[in-house]
Amino acid sequence: MDRLTPERRSANMARIRGKDTKPEMVVRRLVHSLGYRYRLHRPGLPGKPDLVFPSRMAIIFVHGCFWHRHPSCKNAVLPKTRTEFWEAKMRRNVERDTINIAKLEEQGYRVEIIWECETKDLSALTRRIVHFLGDPNKPGRPTVPA
Repeated sequence: MDRLTPERRSANMARIRGKDTKPEMVVRRLVHSLGYRYRLHRPGLPGKPDLVFPSRMAIIFVHGCFWHRHPSCKNAVLPKTRTEFWEAKMRRNVERDTINIAKLEEQGYRVEIIWECETKDLSALTRRIVHFLGDPNKPGRPTVPA
């Protein structure tokens, strides 16, 4: 049984955004401060990626742990009510993510997923982004030593 009235639940769900979320804004500010430039939510690309780096052929998705089912994350709990509905919804989200990533990789993009819970540790996130994107002063794909 839901503890909230249907009207209150509806109001709560209406406030959930798909763009400009707090974790996405953390990543965007960090990436910009590091000197990288990007495009937002490119509609022509599968999944409308959060950040697109065209010259680097790189994409970053910032996924919410709950909505995209971050494996072994404490934030990826299933609601206790309407479990069949939520399991199906979350399964479709994960399947759609997998398909979109495969399509992007077929187009030659490198894809990185940053989970909401990973935006808390900025030093680790900075290292990960620089490793993924390469030197911000040299456009193009990073050269990773073999």
